[in-house]
Amino acid sequence: MPTTSQNMLHKKNIGLCTILPLLLAIKIGGRNGQISAFLHPYSQTCRYSHATTNSIISQTCPPIGRRSQKLHANDNLAKTTTSSSDDNSIIDGQENVIASSIETASSASSAIATGKRARFRAALPNLKTSRFGDSTDTKILNTALPSMLNMAVVPLVNSVDTFWVGRLGIALALAGQAAANQAFFTLYFLVSFLPTMTAPLIAQAVGSGDMESAQDRVCEALFLSNLFGLVGTIMLVGFPRTTLGLVLAKDSPSMVYAVPYLRFRALSMIPALLSATGFAAYRGMLDTVTPLKVSLLTNLSNLIADPMLIFGLPITRGLGVSGAAIATAGAETLSGIVYLRLLLKNKLVRFSKLLRPPAWSRLKPLIQGGAAIFARNLTLNAAFLAAARRAQSMDSTGVMAAAYGIVMQIYSVGVVCHLGIQSTAAALVSATRASDGDDAARSIADRTFVWGSIVGVVLGITQVLALPVLVPLFSTIPEVQEAVKVPALISSCIHIMNGPLFAGEGVMLGLGTFKALAVSTAMGTGIMVLSLLSPLGKQLNGILLSLATFNLFQALAMVFHYLKLGPLATSRDRKAV
Repeated sequence: MPTTSQNMLHKKNIGLCTILPLLLAIKIGGRNGQISAFLHPYSQTCRYSHATTNSIISQTCPPIGRRSQKLHANDNLAKTTTSSSDDNSIIDGQENVIASSIETASSASSAIATGKRARFRAALPNLKTSRFGDSTDTKILNTALPSMLNMAVVPLVNSVDTFWVGRLGIALALAGQAAANQAFFTLYFLVSFLPTMTAPLIAQAVGSGDMESAQDRVCEALFLSNLFGLVGTIMLVGFPRTTLGLVLAKDSPSMVYAVPYLRFRALSMIPALLSATGFAAYRGMLDTVTPLKVSLLTNLSNLIADPMLIFGLPITRGLGVSGAAIATAGAETLSGIVYLRLLLKNKLVRFSKLLRPPAWSRLKPLIQGGAAIFARNLTLNAAFLAAARRAQSMDSTGVMAAAYGIVMQIYSVGVVCHLGIQSTAAALVSATRASDGDDAARSIADRTFVWGSIVGVVLGITQVLALPVLVPLFSTIPEVQEAVKVPALISSCIHIMNGPLFAGEGVMLGLGTFKALAVSTAMGTGIMVLSLLSPLGKQLNGILLSLATFNLFQALAMVFHYLKLGPLATSRDRKAV
């Protein structure tokens, strides 16, 4: 009979033979064939170990008869068979686990890929319905198209200003007008962050049915807009050369045209901010038809007044470039008055609230969120001021500056269409999220990205086809017309990048991710400024290419933030689960 030490040795050898191959198989992993091939040499070792153990036992214990030896041999055989069966069962189980894991991972990857494809197909406009698009398309288009038309009125009217000033046949007059408009809008966009924030806040309040809160938001924005607008008006009217110094050199020959234009244009600062707030209020309520009517009515007066004030009438002398500024300021003032009347009529404004400074507890979230938008607008203005200053300093004749002004005027007409997509995304995403949750807001955002991209491609192609007709309208000077051609083509390509860019910005505004938007804009602006400081900034074509680098970076950043980092990113949902 085997001794205790021999039994222990026997069990130890069996245990090693069973566990060692399994551990090594688990460590290496792999397909079933690989595991079996790996275990083969260790099965030989296992058989050798069992034979050695039996040899030790037979040598140590004396024989107890043939029957006892036979029973002992059968017992060893049963133990060996049981041990081998256990080993095989464990190995088979491990192989099944590995195969199951591989199958599960494959199924998960397939599900993710299928989900992405399904989401992409769902984001495409639905062209199979009897009408053009489904309810989502209808909601987006019904909001975006009036917004585009409304916003397009202003640059179209400004284009008419440029057209009439171009009829004067003076390149420096065009350069001075472009510089003055750049200076005006630099200050205007610094203080217009409040209307930008008002639309999604009102949309959120209306989406939750709180009209009292919507009224408070409008009154707060108007109070601060009037305050900031007053400061801006004093700066531009009292110290126009200081602001123009950001764009023009002090001894620039264009300064003689830019100073009077800016002074008259600055008189519309407060009415322009009032109009912007009124437009934002109606946009937040998803009413874009009323602002369109206001814009058409008020800017019609600008169209009529432009030629009369620039060239004069038989009984009056023309005012030249200053006449265009007076016509524009008059239209803006009329627009502000009409909006104020409409807001009072629809009970979105009360004089008691409008004239009373809001409580700090109400202003604090507005100011905190507005600080990020203000920082974003500041960096944008810095970049575009640098570009305008580069163009203004290229030559003393004003040809390059005039060409840059014309290019940006043509480009701005397309930009307002992108702004329509941006405002639509901001209003719809905010309102839908407040009323129906994240999934519904994500569907709206996805579809808006697609529509924004479609609009970008259409605008780019349209501008390219229209350039031979548009360029001669803005200037009769051959040198200016020639200088416009290539930069205008570059700006046409930028519209394609603007599609996802402005849609993404609108989504971020609607979700309230102001800081992320400001950081992204600052990074893109840095890239643009570095490009302007490089040899690219020494040519007009290079200035537009610098703008293209900014827009490309912003477009990629908007898409990445929406898909991976933003509140509607599906990766966040998976982590939450």
